[in-house]
Amino acid sequence: MQDTRKFINFDEIDENGPQSYHATFEIPVAELERDDEIVGVGPVTIDAQAEKGDSAGMYRVAGTVSFTADFQCARCLEPYPIANDSAFHLTFAPRPEASEENEEIEVGPDELDVEFYSERSIPLKQLAAEQIQLSIPMKPLCDESCLGLCPQCGANRNREACSCEASIDERWGALQDIREQLAKKKNV
Repeated sequence: MQDTRKFINFDEIDENGPQSYHATFEIPVAELERDDEIVGVGPVTIDAQAEKGDSAGMYRVAGTVSFTADFQCARCLEPYPIANDSAFHLTFAPRPEASEENEEIEVGPDELDVEFYSERSIPLKQLAAEQIQLSIPMKPLCDESCLGLCPQCGANRNREACSCEASIDERWGALQDIREQLAKKKNV
């Protein structure tokens, strides 16, 4: 038998009213869709409150996911620690039925922030993993001023200066000519 406190059970909400949930999980990096940007994840805690929504079959869930993790910097490739508390507000509605097997289900503009369900229970671990994925920046940086890796020798320019000469991509050569012409006009 499954531990119902690890799942938001809509039947339980229908029967007993609003419910509160608290759980702590270990979520392996491999279970996260953006695992190339995450080095490790500590314990993940989710606190949530679930209640009936405004119309039949709809439910509202609000809560917070707290976690610590090590992200990999997109510039220098070094791991850096973060601690995050992500608040979330979700609306769940029954999945609309398509009239034909391959027909797409059309969703109106007021339903863009609605999650559709076909099962009457939602795993808390799944909600927590989604919140972790949503909290990962598009380009994780250890610091906004991170200098990254030298494109020539691969040295981490945050820790050491390299003696490589800056190479100019020849594709930018035409712009260099324009820059020089503008500099000459400015000096005249």
